[in-house]
Amino acid sequence: MLIHKEQRITVLIDVQNLYHSAKNLYQAKVNFGEILKSAVDGRKLIRAFGYVISTKTGEEKPFFEALTKLGIETRAKELQEFYGGLKKADWDVGISVDAVKTAQSVDVVSLVSGDGDFVPLVEYLKNQGKRVEVIAFGKSTSGKLKEVADEFFDLGEKPEKYLLKK
Repeated sequence: MLIHKEQRITVLIDVQNLYHSAKNLYQAKVNFGEILKSAVDGRKLIRAFGYVISTKTGEEKPFFEALTKLGIETRAKELQEFYGGLKKADWDVGISVDAVKTAQSVDVVSLVSGDGDFVPLVEYLKNQGKRVEVIAFGKSTSGKLKEVADEFFDLGEKPEKYLLKK
């Protein structure tokens, strides 16, 4: 990795994407503290955002508080429930807007997601002269996203470090 200690970095964590990848691939939970530490890697953290989904029951509140204690600012959106039982929770636009807004004050954008919908965002940020690092579980990450990123960091290479067994 091309890491300079003077680089300013913002970390954007697609919590749902990581949660579902860890659950489906490893039957485990994500260690967001270790992921943040690895993403920053001694550089100057400007902001870290965790994009989360809230439910009517509020059972996720302690988890949101734990993220905040790690230094991750949570951005919450309510789970949408549609007629017929379909549920939707999508942060793609919000993550993209924050990436564009914060990019002007950083050198590096660390996108913690394997979602291929972010390919145009990564290409845009790189065209703006930003270094874009993608961090996710390789087995569930879009091949095109891996390809366009300046650096892809596969959390699956050290599951014992980045996962918490249930």
